[in-house]
Amino acid sequence: MLHMIILIIMQIKGKALKLLTSNIDTDQIIPARHLTGITKTGLGIYLFEDVPNSPLDAIEHDDCKVVLTLDNFGCGSSREHAVWAISDRGFQAVCAVSFARIFEENCYNNAVVPVKLTEAQIQEIAAAGTDIAIDVIKQVLTCNGKEYNFDLDELKKEFILKGGFMKFLETKIPNVKKWAATAGK
Repeated sequence: MLHMIILIIMQIKGKALKLLTSNIDTDQIIPARHLTGITKTGLGIYLFEDVPNSPLDAIEHDDCKVVLTLDNFGCGSSREHAVWAISDRGFQAVCAVSFARIFEENCYNNAVVPVKLTEAQIQEIAAAGTDIAIDVIKQVLTCNGKEYNFDLDELKKEFILKGGFMKFLETKIPNVKKWAATAGK
């Protein structure tokens, strides 16, 4: 099962949901009134519910894998539920000019790829209106035949490739057990 997740996360292909607005906060991503549980599933139906003229209201977005937005995405409260809602709705990456720091950390921890590009690049991708491909390992987004390089923190990229921080930690358990078994000798 983990092997399948890794293959999915290495390459992302799909359309982009265009939410070309700055300062989308976590209350707009997932309204607080829907935060009645602590599970990662079931939140996607409320995604962007309070965003005026939400692009999710206009057309079907089943094949969208990437949220395309502008500055300071994920600002506001530090709720991890915002990333859970994005992931639960089927999005695997968010491309923005900038992210709120805690939101970006939550993306890495939950295997949602936080891609930072310039506003001009975001606008160019939005205007192309075609499928997007993201190669997580090479850190390249491709749209309409053009490549856009982006940076990921090298350690945190491993979180993404392993399916999130907790799954990354699970891969370390055998080494910790081995060390613990020999540490007392």
